[in-house]
Amino acid sequence: MTVFSRTRRAATIALAAVSLLAGAAVQAADTWPSKPITLVVPFAPGGTTDILGRIVGQKLSEALRQPVVIDNRAGAGGTVGAGFAARAAADGSTFFLATIAHAIAPGLYKSLPYDFEKDLDPVGLVATTPNVLIVHPSLPVHNVGELVAYIKAHPGQVNYGSAGPGSTEHLAGELFRSMTGTRITHVPYKGGAPMMTDLIAGQIQMALETSPSASQYVRSGQVRALAVTSAKPSPAYPGLPTLSEAGVKGYEMTTWFALMAPHGTPAPIVQRMHAELQKVLAAPDVQSRFQEQGVTAGDMTPPQLAAFIHSETAKWGRIVKESGARVN
Repeated sequence: MTVFSRTRRAATIALAAVSLLAGAAVQAADTWPSKPITLVVPFAPGGTTDILGRIVGQKLSEALRQPVVIDNRAGAGGTVGAGFAARAAADGSTFFLATIAHAIAPGLYKSLPYDFEKDLDPVGLVATTPNVLIVHPSLPVHNVGELVAYIKAHPGQVNYGSAGPGSTEHLAGELFRSMTGTRITHVPYKGGAPMMTDLIAGQIQMALETSPSASQYVRSGQVRALAVTSAKPSPAYPGLPTLSEAGVKGYEMTTWFALMAPHGTPAPIVQRMHAELQKVLAAPDVQSRFQEQGVTAGDMTPPQLAAFIHSETAKWGRIVKESGARVN
């Protein structure tokens, strides 16, 4: 057999193998899902990520006719859950609800047990929302200017909470500290819900919490809202200024949530899940519940989301470096 013949034969075998694999992937998608799906939520129950995960998970369960089980794996600013999802079988039985915190983490941590951009495949953008600067009512401040003045008069005595090291609340607080030249103390929790419990109780004095977790407590008067972190005012908080408008010029942070899958999950399954997710996000009852929570439904294809995540990871890497924030 000539070298040319051997090469042609090898190429034919390789092409056949690829065809078989592609056919198997399509067949898997045709029968998927054949068992319950796990949706890994990397923060504690009751926080914003958990709230959105349960809203979307319930609707996906109805659409796919299989239970979607929420698996809360909190810790280390969401990186524990991300690491677990990245190691899960890439067979369409596990999905992951990522947040902006996972684009922030590579710049904060010296090392991570996973690569966010390589080990998890984008499925679709679930939602975006501003964070809101909230304080305990006992703090004698009613606007951002008064808060900054109070912190400067009491350096190191004002504690701000977060859902954990590397979470959006953590970096939002570090950005606030850096841009206002103030000394505030970070108190990390294992999720937004336990952090809000301590803020309401007065154990900590302030937070830059995501809107869904904060909104009900703002409405009830258990915490006082001073500003939102988005570039534009939020319809969820009529009359509330942005931090930039309130004097912290140029401050902007928008929290996002994205559905992802372990790397290597068959493309037909990812495409099917993306299509079902878009139907869920367009449903009137989901739109209504999102509006109540102060979030906006997302709309990105997997390639668009991949480009967005790459951009966000680079952006927050620069911001983390400039702020000096670090997690050992």
